[in-house]
Amino acid sequence: MLRTMTSAVILSLAIATGAALAQTPPAPAPTTSPTSPMDKEAISKSCSDQANAQKLRGKERKKFRRECKRAARKAPN
Repeated sequence: MLRTMTSAVILSLAIATGAALAQTPPAPAPTTSPTSPMDKEAISKSCSDQANAQKLRGKERKKFRRECKRAARKAPN
């Protein structure tokens, strides 16, 4: 009787463990908002136009465009 109970417990634990391991993990959440190449191109063009309007050149222009593109990617759609 004790041997049968022990076997039943071990068998049920093996089945439960196998079922738990067989489940697929959830898909990871995206870390950034997906942007298509056309969206990126439009953002870059817009930031370049803004830099041109402000007549920025050199390091100031690069810094402005970098911050502008970063802000545009983080902005809600």
